[in-house]
Amino acid sequence: MDTTTLENWLWEAACALRGPVDAPKFKDYILPLVFLKRLSDVFEDELERLAEEYGDRKLAFRIIEEERAQGIIAERRGSVRFYIPENARWTEIRRHRTGLGQYLTDAVRSVARENPRLAGVIDIVDFNATTAGQRIVPDEYLARLVDVLSRHRLGLRDVEPDILGRAYEYLLRKFAEDQGRSAGEFYTPREVAILMARILDPQPGMEVYDPTCGSGGLLIKTHFRLLETYGVQENGHRRLPLEHAPLQLFGQEINPATYAMAVMNVVIHDMEAEIRLGDTIRHPAFKDPAGRLKRFDLVVANPMWNQDIPTNVYENDPYDRFSFGIPPASSADWGWLQHMLASLNDQGRMAVVLDTGAASRGSGNQGSNRERDIRRKFVERDLIESVILLPENLFYNTTAPGIIITINRKKRHPGEILLINASKLFAKGRPKNYLTEEHIEKIATLYHEWRAEEGISTVITNETAAANDYNLSPSRYVAQNDREEVLPLEEVVVLLQEAEEERTEADQALQAVLRELGLQRPETRYGRA
Repeated sequence: MDTTTLENWLWEAACALRGPVDAPKFKDYILPLVFLKRLSDVFEDELERLAEEYGDRKLAFRIIEEERAQGIIAERRGSVRFYIPENARWTEIRRHRTGLGQYLTDAVRSVARENPRLAGVIDIVDFNATTAGQRIVPDEYLARLVDVLSRHRLGLRDVEPDILGRAYEYLLRKFAEDQGRSAGEFYTPREVAILMARILDPQPGMEVYDPTCGSGGLLIKTHFRLLETYGVQENGHRRLPLEHAPLQLFGQEINPATYAMAVMNVVIHDMEAEIRLGDTIRHPAFKDPAGRLKRFDLVVANPMWNQDIPTNVYENDPYDRFSFGIPPASSADWGWLQHMLASLNDQGRMAVVLDTGAASRGSGNQGSNRERDIRRKFVERDLIESVILLPENLFYNTTAPGIIITINRKKRHPGEILLINASKLFAKGRPKNYLTEEHIEKIATLYHEWRAEEGISTVITNETAAANDYNLSPSRYVAQNDREEVLPLEEVVVLLQEAEEERTEADQALQAVLRELGLQRPETRYGRA
């Protein structure tokens, strides 16, 4: 199957659920079943391969059963990738029409029991769930979905992992379009992910980390970039030659449902990645043998913008990640950047998508400002390599533009920062704008060639950044048609929250001084005077 055929087929499967389930919930039922069908078809293919090798299907099956009993398959050393119990094989699923919801639930749970690394991944949905005494998805709809999925095999000879993986990501994108604002929790637009991978340009054997990995798209795109750079064409598909080591991928995700999507996405792509569930800021999952943070060659991430994290979380951090300063409670942007910096090795580089305000908030303020002061330390340590302003309306959770900040511990051009204003490089789309291949190539070329170009990019020195109070917004330095910059609503809200935080802190400090002087600030009937 080609990609278009596969995408149309999978979307037809999604449409089989129209009626009882809201569109944003489609993915909860479809993705695990697509995943299960792939696992089942691959298991059958691997069984047939062994049968050909040993000349006997029963002998081949006995070998698999022995490996299963000894835990060899669970340890990833067996003849098959995963052991699929009989009740979860697609031929058995197709036979059931009554009690299908419970049967599917039992099937995915049995797969999770047999394969511990799929626990909490394939078994996250109850196909038999009810609400107000009624089944959420009646058996007739599940049967329709099974029938559609049964039209094509997803085995090793039927569809290449890269094609199936791209189709799977197509489904994620379609679900993101339907889900609207909350889609940003699990999906970064494909073209933004491709641009970030082009910028990072991963090399064979590198360790790549995403501390907020969502459905795993950013990690997967770094893998595809490596294939583009070092892969060889074989039977119409790119393969990495044996002399080049694959990337080692690591990700952490806080949301259990999104974590499950990430693991499924990686397996569907036939890739290896270590994905962990948990809160990265409070409980980072990857550590070295001494208990310190593990450090990586590359970091790629799109954390939640302007996330609310209490300041005491930073103040009580056992890993000493926030030595550049404590971010305001209203925006964790520079908290995330400090965590990622602490996760980079001495040659490490990273590309991170953030709200535009992360490049400029606090600059021009009188006195101190937490975000500006942290940004100043990044500039003074010569860590910020570039800031790229993206167009509006690319992301599913906001119409506001974002920025890509790149950090490099060993900058190619010490003392300089490349600023790219790519706000006009987009194509109109519905419901979202998008970057074309030409736009991606243009931005990536400017970055790699370190080139200033009239109306789109410029190079400034760290001293220039300091003279502008560490405002690194590309639109400040690269004007486009003398257009006045208008702050997005989300940015205005964050600025107001930060101002309120600063007012509260100043008020508390004044109260402390008055107490030390033996004075008390007068109170009015409605509060302080």
